[in-house]
Amino acid sequence: MAQGLEVALIDLQSSWNNVQHHTEEITTDRLLVRRGQAFNITLYFRNRSFQPDLDNIIFVTETGPLPDLAKGTRAVFSLAGRGGRSPWIASLETKGANSLEVSLYAPPMATVGRYLLKIHIDSFQGAVTAYQIGEFILLFNPWCPEDAVYLDSEPQRQEYVMNDYGFIYQGDKNWIRPCPWNFGQFEESIIDICLKLLDKSLNFQIDPATDCVLRGSPVYISRVVCAMINSNDDNGVLNGNWSENYSDGTNPAEWTGSVAILKQWHAMGFQPVRYGQCWVFAAVMCTVMRCLGIPTRVITNFDSGHDTDGNLIIDEYYDNTGRILRNNKKDTVWNFHVWNECWMARKDLPPGYGGWQVLDATPQETSNGLYCCGPASVRAIKEGEVELNYDTPFVFSMVNADCMSWLVYGGKEQKLHRDTRSVGNFISTKSIQGDERDDITENYKYEEGSPQERQVYLKALQKLKAGSFQGPYQADADPQPSRPMTLSEGSPRSLDTPSLRPSDVVQVSLKFQLLDPPNMGQDINFVLLALNMSSQFKNLKVNLSAQSLLHDGSPLPPFWQDTAFITLSAKEAKTHPCKIPYSQYRQYLSLDKLIRISALGEEMNCPEKILVDKIITLVYPGIMINVLGAAIVNQSLSIQVIFTNPLLEQVEDCVLTVEGSGLFKKQQRVIIGILKPQHQASITLETVPFKSGQRQIQANLRSNKFKDIKGYKNVYVDFGL
Repeated sequence: MAQGLEVALIDLQSSWNNVQHHTEEITTDRLLVRRGQAFNITLYFRNRSFQPDLDNIIFVTETGPLPDLAKGTRAVFSLAGRGGRSPWIASLETKGANSLEVSLYAPPMATVGRYLLKIHIDSFQGAVTAYQIGEFILLFNPWCPEDAVYLDSEPQRQEYVMNDYGFIYQGDKNWIRPCPWNFGQFEESIIDICLKLLDKSLNFQIDPATDCVLRGSPVYISRVVCAMINSNDDNGVLNGNWSENYSDGTNPAEWTGSVAILKQWHAMGFQPVRYGQCWVFAAVMCTVMRCLGIPTRVITNFDSGHDTDGNLIIDEYYDNTGRILRNNKKDTVWNFHVWNECWMARKDLPPGYGGWQVLDATPQETSNGLYCCGPASVRAIKEGEVELNYDTPFVFSMVNADCMSWLVYGGKEQKLHRDTRSVGNFISTKSIQGDERDDITENYKYEEGSPQERQVYLKALQKLKAGSFQGPYQADADPQPSRPMTLSEGSPRSLDTPSLRPSDVVQVSLKFQLLDPPNMGQDINFVLLALNMSSQFKNLKVNLSAQSLLHDGSPLPPFWQDTAFITLSAKEAKTHPCKIPYSQYRQYLSLDKLIRISALGEEMNCPEKILVDKIITLVYPGIMINVLGAAIVNQSLSIQVIFTNPLLEQVEDCVLTVEGSGLFKKQQRVIIGILKPQHQASITLETVPFKSGQRQIQANLRSNKFKDIKGYKNVYVDFGL
């Protein structure tokens, strides 16, 4: 009589499978596979060989706290294909004397997450043995055409899934600065933290079984992750802070990577990390989504609208000195704003609206009761289809709202200008497999000033006004702004445009021009250019002011003011020189290093006003990084970091941080202390690279005077012998 088949050993072939499934960067010690693609395991038997006529091997996979066959979180499928129609498949690869290599296949719509794998062997005459094989992790598969996140370009898959470093663009539209970032999605324990993040969501806490069922959908997963990156509704990863006071946490400008943030969140018992702002939220979300297998990139929008009431107009109120006043609607235009795009099919939308989807983890407005935004189809935004899920009207306003400028003087309001072009400029992301910046503005809107752009704007406005959809973002779409109930110091936008005035015929133009690069620690020298384009004499009074800004458009009080009287003959141009000494602006400078200069001009005996303003981003010298020698896996490598105090004064509490996935096991922190005025210093670090391929070193220098002097260096690490 044949004995029941007994298993002696099971080999999950983690190393081989992980290479085939593009997960070897995470680990080769545990099985991490992607859905819609087969993986192999080997069964070794103790007492005899497998006999197909006698032995029926049944596999069981389970995920979540309440695995359910009907809901798809439990699957039962046999090697012989008997006993049910499971979408999971087991097939025989090779048969040895006392071994069996089996190919297992998870369907391309399967729930992602941690799975338990079991087998039951039903042998002749009812002998049944059961074995718990172990755990594996199932991820999204952008290499599988049937997966909702399929991306058909290998260079794009390498960039948006596999690349563990990149750039986040900051500054302003006149000075765009790449900020290096270590995404580190394949670093040790990050995959476990990402899965724990899903389990900590409100969705899981309220109904864990249903949450796990829905984890097969990238639309669902993206909304869960988006809500969990900020901590507004839950114990999410990051606390947002725009107050300029970070004494009980980390200044958002100091972060250089996601790994330290995610590991700190985990180590602190899932208490929110302090602090983040938009680029930090977006960078951490990019790490989580790439780790889970969803193609993701980081997007920066310069002059980004925040329209709180949904009328697609941002009203700005100025006083007679050119300073902006905030109205009770709290509309703002951020100097720059950062979000994510994730690639996925959208079967919940009409055909043609899949592909890149906007997700914004910065807590600005609620969506279905939670602070998250998206996924909103980029194509729907471009076409003004604001009724399509999710949060498309809000994203539309970020890239294509109009700005209405008003002068408030003597209790009256005077319309200055309606600007249809100022919001949404130089929408940027890192190029594919390169360090250049890609401008993708055309993905979001038709060219400013074109008939198509205005047609789309009006279509979106009509849909909002009609209230033709259900959602949290419904408001009066009347294009005329409401009158403010209260006025206080407010939120300016970034402008570098010719003068604005209500008349269609501009007779006098004002414009600012910098004379020198705006280097930190030096005086700011600029001129106001005045041009009389008429054939009549003009006598101008111009009020000038300067104030520091936060990157979200919030101003600090003005610290510099001047008045200029300019007379212009017909067709004449004149310049008015201006200087803001470092000694005057240094104590008023925000951590974002942004200064807004403005001029409000008026002709004598004429009610018309002329407004111009310009954002100046003060520039620090960068950190220089030199790699001393060849970079080879498991061999010592020396890295030289050179940096300079750019100021004419001593700075204290200097700390250098250096990191890089595959190069450093953890972030390196070097306490430097005091740097003398304009002193250059050099630090040499030793490390042992542990991963081959293209890598990047990221460095940051902070002190009591500045927080984010950045530097980076790309390094290719050879595998060696």
